[in-house]
Amino acid sequence: MAILVTGGAGYIGSHVVLALLEQNIDVIVLDNLSHSSRKSINRIEKLIDKKIIFIEGDIRNRKCLRNLFSIHNIFAVIHLAALKSVGESIFNSLEYYNNNISGTILLLEEMRIAKILNFIFSSSATIYGADALSPYTENMTISGTTSPYSTSKLIIELFMQHLSKVEPAFTGIALRYFNPIGAHESSEIGEDSSFTSNLLPCIAQVATGKMDKLIIFGNDYNTPDGTAQRDYIHVVDLAKGHIRILNNLPKIKGYKAYNLGSGKCFSVLEIIKIFEKISGKKIPYEFKLRRVGDLPSFWADISLAKNELNWFPKYNIKDMICDMWNWYLKNPNGFL
Repeated sequence: MAILVTGGAGYIGSHVVLALLEQNIDVIVLDNLSHSSRKSINRIEKLIDKKIIFIEGDIRNRKCLRNLFSIHNIFAVIHLAALKSVGESIFNSLEYYNNNISGTILLLEEMRIAKILNFIFSSSATIYGADALSPYTENMTISGTTSPYSTSKLIIELFMQHLSKVEPAFTGIALRYFNPIGAHESSEIGEDSSFTSNLLPCIAQVATGKMDKLIIFGNDYNTPDGTAQRDYIHVVDLAKGHIRILNNLPKIKGYKAYNLGSGKCFSVLEIIKIFEKISGKKIPYEFKLRRVGDLPSFWADISLAKNELNWFPKYNIKDMICDMWNWYLKNPNGFL
């Protein structure tokens, strides 16, 4: 039996796929390549010397899903296919709701028809909302989201909660990601700046002269240096969290949520200083007004994942930034 990974050619997805294959778990990847590259799959195949079943398709294509589920023996679905920019979602809300919500519901409908009962969902720390106090714990109320992106994740979690009540055999696990950064130690897969406007890829572009300066949105937050603070987690640690979920699936019934973060937070200016020490590059920056939907500060309480899954993040912030920088030096143009 195999694991289907939707969005498996993307940044997080490619690391999850590699982690699964390193455990000799059969994997099928479904990705529409709208924000990813087929080359990430090619590089994974090179690393493990094994061919991956890759299907270029969209989760909103019912015919594609039905055909996939009829041909392949799927044990569980790890669902990462989604649009994921908080800022972009403000201006493209309909596209985000259509892709993230409608697409996921269609996927779950086809899983139900195919009698696939295990669903692992890439959720987000942003579902805790604007009024939640850090550190975030899984028993907090999820509400008060500040962007269509985070609202789309919240709605799917609420749907999973309901589905687990009406379908007793259904197991739905929401992994609430904090801020993944870093890259695989081989530097063969990482975050392609062509598909993201996240902080670290932008810093790397400034360091290599592709951007004149870094734009920092907001320096008037109620934080020690005025810039937003985030909980950063190495993408490899994040990927291994999915392995721990699969190992513990027999113990999990119904709906369950876990935070996957480091339990620590760093501001934008702190990240810049650490990067400058590691790279030896000076990063010029300019402050602009806060972006709509951004929160000042949040980090995770990860004790539940530690206690129930025996999952512990291995890498510290310097490891994360060093691996990201090594990836970028080796792949200045991403997967091109």
